[in-house]
Amino acid sequence: MKKIVVAIDGFSSCGKSTIAKQLAKEFGYIYVDTGAMYRAVSLFCIQKGWLTDNGTVNEEALKQNIQTIHISFKTNNGRQETYLNNQNVEREIRTLNVANGASIVSTLGFVRRELVRQQQLMGKEKGIVMDGRDIGTVVFPDAELKIFVTAKPEIRAERRYKELQDKGIQETMSAVLANVKERDDRDQHRKESPLKKANDALLLDNSDLDKNQQMDIVRQWFLERTKE
Repeated sequence: MKKIVVAIDGFSSCGKSTIAKQLAKEFGYIYVDTGAMYRAVSLFCIQKGWLTDNGTVNEEALKQNIQTIHISFKTNNGRQETYLNNQNVEREIRTLNVANGASIVSTLGFVRRELVRQQQLMGKEKGIVMDGRDIGTVVFPDAELKIFVTAKPEIRAERRYKELQDKGIQETMSAVLANVKERDDRDQHRKESPLKKANDALLLDNSDLDKNQQMDIVRQWFLERTKE
């Protein structure tokens, strides 16, 4: 079985990370959560006071300090968690506030270029699964398997709401749905690497699929692409 690069793109809260993590675990691949990387940059800006509640970011300060942001992933008790400058920030980056900030900083060209550079280095040896918004179109346009995941906004909001509840993070359902729709619009219409399906990506609409059903589909696609 040959090693490949798997690029999984799609809308927010559609289960990209769940698919990517399970696929990587099943086949011994490395999983890279690019969304967590942008969330970490967002958190860094919030901590520095460079990102305001009204959605403005101090671009000059961030640009001067982008090289000081070191993002890594470590496995703790079987779970992969995100570290920002050697600090575990997995819980902090999962809030709606940070998620919204990530959607803002990800529109900045210099931020995307730096993180894309880091992501491409991670994939040089192949054997990785990476999910995000522009993996199949920008980061790895030559990936052997590209998947674009989507689902209805209301269903994605329900999933996100439950995920936040499970983590003890209190948000209203209306706020979660509004956030999902706002991020969809921002992701699709930003100037730098907008969210779109690569021409050769396989479409996975999981609105009416459970986790086992969607994994059966993805697993088959993977096995087809890794045949010698």
